[in-house]
Amino acid sequence: MSQAIEGIRWTIHDVEVLPENEWTRYEIINGELFVTRTPHRRHQQVCGKMFSQLDTWSEFSGLGETIITPGLIFSEADSVIPDVVWVSRERLAQIEDKAGHLTGAPELVIEVLSPGIQNERRDKEAKLKLYSIHGVREYWIVDRFTKQVEVYRRENAQLILVATLIGDDEITSPLLPEFCCSIRCFFPE
Repeated sequence: MSQAIEGIRWTIHDVEVLPENEWTRYEIINGELFVTRTPHRRHQQVCGKMFSQLDTWSEFSGLGETIITPGLIFSEADSVIPDVVWVSRERLAQIEDKAGHLTGAPELVIEVLSPGIQNERRDKEAKLKLYSIHGVREYWIVDRFTKQVEVYRRENAQLILVATLIGDDEITSPLLPEFCCSIRCFFPE
């Protein structure tokens, strides 16, 4: 649910005074407040499976860290909580603040779609633009309902759709040398 009020721009300082509740997430994109509930357990299962695959590869490669639901604070008016990110060790040292938030773009961001046209538009339009502007190098949008993954990669300073993967398709990335995983591994039966 978006909380847009004409002329009002929300900031991270406004969110700090909103009621804390483990079932509510607050995100701000371009000064617009988005309030969402904790995702469905199936959503969380997909996130967990993606995290597990990437984390296993990260542990083996030693190249970076996989983080589930980190806070990304790009500016006072842009603060989001993606489902999963992967960030190289070098980049993490540059962008992690003392509170454990990431204040710059990780290399890879993953969002798992929640039901509803507004949620889909937020992830496929507003967050795609936000991640593109702030330098994310790769963005995966995961649809647990159709069991597909859209892969966006940075080309000419913006994120461009390069593949839509389904079924037995395997996902790889130039960011993740030797990482290869069947899309089926992300979706519990």
